[in-house]
Amino acid sequence: MSADDATTPPLAFSGQRLDWRDLPRSVRTRIQELAGAQVTAETSATTGFSPGFAAVLELADGRGVFVKAVSPEQNPESPELARAEVRAAAALPAQVPAPRLMWSGDDGDWVLLGFEVAAGRPPLLPWRADELEVVLRALDTLADAEPLPGHALPRTPDLLADDFRGWSRIAALPGADLDRLAGWAGETGGWVREHLDVLVGWEQDATVACEGSALVHGDLRADNVLIDHDHDGGRVALIDWPHASVGAPWLDLAFMLPSVAMQGGGEPQDLFWSRAASHGVAPDRLRAAVAGLAGYFAHGALQPAPVGIPNLRRFQGAQAQHAVAWLRTLA
Repeated sequence: MSADDATTPPLAFSGQRLDWRDLPRSVRTRIQELAGAQVTAETSATTGFSPGFAAVLELADGRGVFVKAVSPEQNPESPELARAEVRAAAALPAQVPAPRLMWSGDDGDWVLLGFEVAAGRPPLLPWRADELEVVLRALDTLADAEPLPGHALPRTPDLLADDFRGWSRIAALPGADLDRLAGWAGETGGWVREHLDVLVGWEQDATVACEGSALVHGDLRADNVLIDHDHDGGRVALIDWPHASVGAPWLDLAFMLPSVAMQGGGEPQDLFWSRAASHGVAPDRLRAAVAGLAGYFAHGALQPAPVGIPNLRRFQGAQAQHAVAWLRTLA
């Protein structure tokens, strides 16, 4: 990837989706059993990275349900992510703006999830200031939430312990791959190469920086948000929760901002410190968490594309560049 490619990414990507008729007959039958009615129409989801089936299904009795259906054939990790989303759904308190899980099914191969249909659409991109503000207000609400008692969510430091070793892994690469990193990120990549030892050091504190007792979505971007403008001020639904965990209340804000910057929403440094969730956050703690995130994206961007998600690596590379640009202001 050239430096120009990294700085002007497409504004939205998606995984390879299945249509209703692509699903095995037995899976379609099971979905209709769980939904309690025959399917009469579908509207496929157009955003998000998860491969498999994701669509709003209209039912013969007039109801609607948003259904996800995945198996290892689409992507080996997809079933486990779907099972994690079932666990996450059981942990969400009422104050969290997220669609309710109505039912699920798991035959060991296909994992099926049926959610209430969330009204609205993804944010317009590049970000509009009014839509970004309503989404950031939803993150303010999320920052005050804790998972329900008896939940089965992991601790954020445990969940990210392996992911947040990206700079250490990059430092161990041969020189040719380091040259590839510098080329991928242009001027920013050159800065990374010159400061790689520093980034490795910051990264060592990343998981500790993530500790806390708040509910963390862990994967918020424009494609995991719906905005319903039919309500005064706009109503937000935060969707796709397989990476949910328990950690610091400001993490979702910090982790979303590189993608916001990538998609024209403004500078992470300004946006982060303007929100209530940032109050009392030590700058070196923020720097450590952002270093962990940036290393995860940077190392991920150098890997082959995962099965069924051909655009993911370019998207990660673009987020890495903006995360590193933010790190340079925190140095």
